[in-house]
Parts: sequence; structure tokens; C-alpha cells
Amino acid sequence: MSGHSHAKKIFGKKQITDAKRGKIFSKFSRQISVAAKEKGGDLETNSGLRMVIERAKSFNMPKENIEKAIKKGTGELEDVKLENVIFEAYGPGKTAIIIEGITDNKNRALGEIKKALSQFDGKLAGEGSVRWMFERKGVIIVNPKPEAQNPKSKEELELMAIEAGAQDINWHEDVLDVYTKPEELEKVKNDLKNKGLAIESTSLDWVAKDQVEISDKEKGSLEKLFESLDENEAVQEIYSNLKE
Repeated sequence: MSGHSHAKKIFGKKQITDAKRGKIFSKFSRQISVAAKEKGGDLETNSGLRMVIERAKSFNMPKENIEKAIKKGTGELEDVKLENVIFEAYGPGKTAIIIEGITDNKNRALGEIKKALSQFDGKLAGEGSVRWMFERKGVIIVNPKPEAQNPKSKEELELMAIEAGAQDINWHEDVLDVYTKPEELEKVKNDLKNKGLAIESTSLDWVAKDQVEISDKEKGSLEKLFESLDENEAVQEIYSNLKE
């Protein structure tokens, strides 16, 4: 099973230009504001806000930026009205795509996404026509920490994840992806942390039930589509059922 969004792959790259980092901070600011608006600015009671801030900090997002985004969400600072949006689409090779976004103008975001899709052999799909191919999962990325004094083997890490309550596990570029039920994400994460494992990130993702293979040409078009969508400030996450 693999559940990484395109954004996670972008975020996972160590070499990021200043321009790209600025866009990442902008996207994080929107996520923080919306999370704070939905359930308040207290990290102890708002796990969604806590997850976003943890990810933002891993990219060295300035503390003042984070605090400002929280205040915008809680209404302490004036801000534009943002809302969560989700679009379903088909990409090259009939790949299924879910696009999550945050925008102050849903119609504008819809128009821009439709334009990007049409440029790269994709098209918007009706509500529900793609989402049934995915499941909502908690995703925990565990860094094996090879520099540790007592490094764990892959088998040991897998057993620890299963004992913590993982539904599924997958190795991805030498890090362990742990999948959980959405409501058990925090519990499993805390269990793994208590076992001394380094948690790289936690999130709620759309994970494809089955994956599809497409031609190299179609993969090239799909990657260009993802890059085009990623340039859109409103787009936060892009998920597909492409087999990696």
C-alpha cells in the first residue's frame, strides 16, 4: 500500500529553492488558519492543527508566521475567508486523482484546476466518481534513525508498528510508512514515539485501494499535471492511484 500525496514528495526533497519554500510556507499558513478556525488555536485539543504545525516546523517555518496564521484562523487578526475544497478528476492513463485545496474563491480555483487538467490530458470528474477508489487513512512516516546507538532492523520496526496498532505498513525510500484508522492516528503515533522511534510526519491522507500502471509517456504527462497543480496556491494535496 502506498498513500503519499504529490505534495509529500515535493516536501520530502531536501534541496528546495527559496521560491518553492515560500510557496510551501504559504500553503502551510492556509492549512494552519483553517485548522485553527475549525477547532480553535489550542494545540492540546486540536490534533489537526498540531499535525500541520509539526510539518511546518520541519521546514523551519518561522515561529511568527505560524502564530500569525493561528491568529487569522481564530479571528484575532483580520483575514480573507478561506474554505476547504475537494475535487475529483481523471488524469493521463485514466488515473484517478483527488485534489484537496483551501481557497477564498471556489469558482476561481475550480476554473484554474479545470484548465490545468485540460492541458495535460485530464478532466474533472463528478462528485463521488473517484473518491470511492480511495480510503481515508492516518499515515505516520517513521525514520529508522540509522545513526542511533541501537538501530532497529526492518523486521523489528515492522513488529513495533504492528504492536502499536498499525493497519498496514510499507517501506518507502528507506523510511517506514505506517497506516492507521483515522481515529487511531494519535494513539499509534504516541505509542511509536514512546518506543523511541523518530516520527518524521503524521497526516490524514487519501490512500488508493488499488493502484494502476501506465505508460512512461502517460507518467510524464501526469507528472507535468501534478507540477502545474502544485503551482496553484489553492492546491494543498494531490493524491492518485498511480503505482510507484
